[in-house]
Parts: sequence; C-alpha cells; structure tokens
Amino acid sequence: MADSNEHTGDQQLLDNFYGDRDNYWLGILFQRYTLLLFGVCMKYLKNEEEAKDSVQQVFLKAIIELHKYPVQYFKSWLYMVAKNHCLMRIRERQGKAAAEIDDQQIPDESDPSSIHQHIQKDKQLDLMTECLAELSSEQKQCVTLFYLEKRSYVDIAADTGYSVMQVKSYLQNGKRNLKLLMEKKVKNK
Repeated sequence: MADSNEHTGDQQLLDNFYGDRDNYWLGILFQRYTLLLFGVCMKYLKNEEEAKDSVQQVFLKAIIELHKYPVQYFKSWLYMVAKNHCLMRIRERQGKAAAEIDDQQIPDESDPSSIHQHIQKDKQLDLMTECLAELSSEQKQCVTLFYLEKRSYVDIAADTGYSVMQVKSYLQNGKRNLKLLMEKKVKNK
C-alpha cells in the first residue's frame, strides 16, 4: 500500500486523512518530510540529538493540530511548526520565559498574501528537492550532510571515505550545480 501512495500529492494525502481521520496518511506525509524537518531543526538547534528529538516532538504536535483544524499548504505549515518549535527551545535554553509566538510566524490561511508566500515557499522547496535529486550521488550526499545535517568536512570524509579535498570539491560543485539547475528550471517554467 505504501508504494501506491509514494507519488500521491500532499493535498490528496491530507484529503484522505480528513476524510477518514486515519493517521496512516499523516505517516506517509511525515516520512516524506523527515529529512527536511531534521535539516530545519539542525539549522536552529545545532545539536543532532536535540534536532532528532525535536523532529519527533514536531510530528506529535502536528498530529494533534491536524486533528483540530484543516491545513492547506502542508509543507509550509510543517516548516513553520518546526521553526517555531526550535525557536521556543532556544528561548527555553537561554533561560527566558517561553514567549507567545508572534501571529506573523503562524501561517494565516485567510490572508491572500500569506497564502501566496506559502505557495512560493512550497514551490522553492519542491524545486530544491527536485534539483538535489539531479546532482551526482557524491555531490548530493556531501551537500545533504554538510547543509542539512551540519556535518564538518572531516566528519563527511570519515563517513563517506572521500578525502577532505574531495568533500570540498563535491560541495563546491554541488552547490554551484544546484543553483544552476534551480535557475534553469525557473527560467523554463
């Protein structure tokens, strides 16, 4: 059953969930965005264990929230939930009282400009994911480990068997190629 839903769009999976309230559909969505969420959490928290823990907490919060109200732009919404969660963790870590989240940080789905921003962000994330898949396996691996998992050159070299110079080269070429691929696809649309 998982294979038949692999190419099902986010909105269809949400519609299925809202139709039967089966968390199975959310599981497919969460699996699809685990790496993205981990990257967001690493970006803010800069701690692998705390990031992994936060991904799980974001999933739990998302399940609760999705049972309460419908969401239209899942990827953007999930990104904002993760970002807000990380900002709260940082505030708590700094010993400050957890402040209320600004209304601006939560997508307002009744505001047309907010909807437009989230559509644009979704498109950018989709485009980046699509272009990342087109990089060579070495470039894709190094870019993912360095930018999403915040790994050092030395760590990447140790994990992959590449030399540090190869890692630097794959990163430099991967970043340039990713940018070129994204620009080309935007130009062709």
